[in-house]
Amino acid sequence: MRKHLLLAALPAALVLPSAVFAADDVATLKKELDQLKQDYQQRIEALEKRIEASEQKSVAASATPAQKANSFNPALSLVLNGRVSTYSRSPDDYALTGFALGEEAGLEKEGFSLGESEITLAANTDQHWRGQMTLSLADNNGETSSSVEEAFIETLGLGHGLTVRAGRFFSGIGYLNGKHAHAWNFSDAPLVYRGLFGNQIKQDGLRLSWLPPTDQYIELGAEIGNGQSFPAGGSHSDIGDWAVFAKTGGDIGVSHSWQLGLSHYQADDIVGREAATHSFSGDSKLNGIDVVYKWAPNGNPQDKALTLLAEYFRRDENGSVDIEETGSSSLDGNQDGWYAEGIFKFKRHWRAGLRYDQLNSNNSGDNSEILTEAGLLADGFNPHRASAMLEWSPSEFSRIRVQYNRDNSLPETDNQGSVQYTQALGSHGAHQY
Repeated sequence: MRKHLLLAALPAALVLPSAVFAADDVATLKKELDQLKQDYQQRIEALEKRIEASEQKSVAASATPAQKANSFNPALSLVLNGRVSTYSRSPDDYALTGFALGEEAGLEKEGFSLGESEITLAANTDQHWRGQMTLSLADNNGETSSSVEEAFIETLGLGHGLTVRAGRFFSGIGYLNGKHAHAWNFSDAPLVYRGLFGNQIKQDGLRLSWLPPTDQYIELGAEIGNGQSFPAGGSHSDIGDWAVFAKTGGDIGVSHSWQLGLSHYQADDIVGREAATHSFSGDSKLNGIDVVYKWAPNGNPQDKALTLLAEYFRRDENGSVDIEETGSSSLDGNQDGWYAEGIFKFKRHWRAGLRYDQLNSNNSGDNSEILTEAGLLADGFNPHRASAMLEWSPSEFSRIRVQYNRDNSLPETDNQGSVQYTQALGSHGAHQY
């Protein structure tokens, strides 16, 4: 009887401690869980406070960008752009049949040269303005010359897509004209730029540009200037020159993009524009169109990319040509030209390109001998040139470029070769499309 009672009590004795231990474990787990909840809640609150403080700092920084910018020195960059060149004709005898050349439209000297290097300083002045100045260093006949290439102020946050620029700047007409030479795909300017622009048109004046709020990229611009640089030059009784331009473009899928531009430039009442062989007085009007197409697989140009670019310009000039101690002639000038180039990035860090240029002129006047001596009568010859280049860019800051031109600016072919290096040091802004 006693044995049976012990056997019956044994299971109860085993279950009772287990139940007590289980209840203790549950209580412990609940306590630990509550502690974890409390810890996480404290951490979340602390994180929210940090985020809020960071947002306040960001708002304060964006509200005073000029003060933040002015607490540092202006962004400073240096672009070294030297070369070595060789020609089958003397570069001192270079001319462009049927066209007047400006001061900067000649060839680089043969052998080693500094080329055109640039020093740029840029910074925000305050919340309303930014400023930029670019100094050009060039080698002219063995002597180093310096000039102010650009020096302008520009509005920030004017609103409604409007921007005003004042000072000295490259005109917005065309595609290449607004870009610095080191950003070109070839080491020299197209013939049409050389013959009609004197390499590049600069403005000492004012620009107003507008980006309307549309899905497609559209930019409209107007400029007025003092007309002191080619193709205006000389002296003027009023505004020296003015220009208007329009650009539009967009994407075609992920891999393709395009841009189209229209331009008009005009200089009236020019008095004594100097060229290499003569001076010109009168009016000059220029119209142009440019088109760009770019391809990169899936929008990534790291390993492969293609750029196709073409520009066409026509200039009409009416006035008189004067050669000192020789005589003068009236001039009814009609000149036009175009170029097309293709640049293919076939491997990371490597690009190759081809370019073709052609010019045409139909100039007439009342004294053909003066026009012939000035080099303005083409006699049925159209200047043209074919170019090829290969470049290696180990990074976005350095480049070595080899280029060959078969140049027929004159009836006799000039075989031109060059090796160019470009090195960008310091803070340098991204280039435009």
